[in-house]
Order: sequence, then C-alpha cells, then structure tokens
Amino acid sequence: MKNNTVLFIVAVNLFILVLLAIFVPHLMISPGKPIDAHAELTTDCFACHTAFFGSSPEKCIACHKVAEIGLKTTEGLAIAKEKKNVVFHQTLIEDNCIACHSDHKGVQAFRPISQFSHQLLELTLQKDCNNCHINPDDALHQEIKGICGQCHSQEDWLPATFAHEKYFRFDRDHTTECETCHINNDYADYTCYGCHEHSRSKIREEHVEEGIYDYEICVDCHRSGDEDEAERIWKRKRFEARKLRPFEINQYNKRKDKHHDDDDDDD
Repeated sequence: MKNNTVLFIVAVNLFILVLLAIFVPHLMISPGKPIDAHAELTTDCFACHTAFFGSSPEKCIACHKVAEIGLKTTEGLAIAKEKKNVVFHQTLIEDNCIACHSDHKGVQAFRPISQFSHQLLELTLQKDCNNCHINPDDALHQEIKGICGQCHSQEDWLPATFAHEKYFRFDRDHTTECETCHINNDYADYTCYGCHEHSRSKIREEHVEEGIYDYEICVDCHRSGDEDEAERIWKRKRFEARKLRPFEINQYNKRKDKHHDDDDDDD
C-alpha cells in the first residue's frame, strides 16, 4: 500500500510538471530571457520553437530572410551601415542558424566560436578569411596579406602550425619585410635573392668551390645569419650522406646533377 502511495505522488508530480512545461514553458524550461531584440517574444516560445523538436532554421528565416541579412531589417527597412560583417550569410551552403546563434541571454547570444563550422561556408569563402575576419593588430600580421590557412586551421586559431625559427631565425641582419622573401603572398615558398647581392651563378660558384652541389634549398643549412652554423650543418649532412644506401646515394647524386644543370641554363 505504501509503495502505491509513493508511485501515485510521483505520477501526480510528473503530470503537473508536464502541464506546466506545456502551458508556461517560459517559466519552466527557459534558459533565460531572450535577447533585447526578441523581448516581445518572451511569453511566446512557439514563435521560435516547435513542441518536442526545439528551434529550427525555418522559424528563424520566417522573420530573418537570409537574402536580406545585413542589408535590411526584419521590417524591410534598408540598413545604411551594418556594424558587423554579416553579408556572408548569403553564401552559406546550409541554413543552420543555431549552429552559431542562441536567442537567450541565459545561455549566450552567440555561441562560442569553437562551435562554428566553417564547412557551412562556400569553399571559395573558406579560403578568403579577410572577408569576415580582420587581421590581428600585431606587427607580424599587419604585414601579411596572404592566406591565413598557411599557418592557422579552421578548427582553432591557436596554436598556429608555423614557427618561423624552425626554418630561419631572424637577427639584426635579417629584419626585412615579409614580401621580400615571400613573393606573391605565397608564404609556403621563399627566395633569398630578394636582398642578397648575388646571382644564382655566383652562389653556385661559391658553393661548388666548397664541394657543395645541393644548395638550392638555402634553409637546409642556413638557419640564420650565422655562417659557422651553416658550415656545421653542411658537414653533418655530408657525413650522413656517406652513410646512405646505394639507391639513396644514386637519388642524391641525381638531384645534385639536376641543380647543377639548371644553374648552367641560367648563365
């Protein structure tokens, strides 16, 4: 008898909770007040939500037409100057508003950026970061006009995948602008002929004189302006090359001969 009484009380309470959730959901299950622009919908949950299914893009688009975002208000009035760059909404490949937006202050007006999927953007827009983002105001990024994806991923801004000192360390003799070494905004490639007073033929002559034929990739040995360091690295590479198996030696010599022939063509 006692167990039946407990079950009855639990059942009644659950029934009351369900009724309250249906008739006054804004008091029972609301995560917080709506944002100011939607204050008038505070007691009208079903303006944005569908019972048992939650919010949906269709509900949002009923008021916020994608083609007009950033251009017109929900009343159809033209926006003279949008404070934020939001016109990219017109190029989304999928209408998934809640992937970025929340309507309640109790959660967040905008979800954490880590939840935003760049896969919702067209491929061309994914590669054009400056269409939505502004370069950081530090000295390095203000000079760079290339593709952010060469150092950063779409999943996380940090850590960046590139550490310049891993390839070349700056010193007092190497303080030039980025585009001097990285031409055409291509930071995946570089040239050392932008500031050094020498030609390819002179460089070849200097290296061949030392018995160095594989010199096209400068940073293989020159990791900074320290010539002694470059010599130590080259000696180590030469020692390691002597330990290569016959097949690898053959490939090494082919590459060396190819660079030598290419330099002959430049003369």
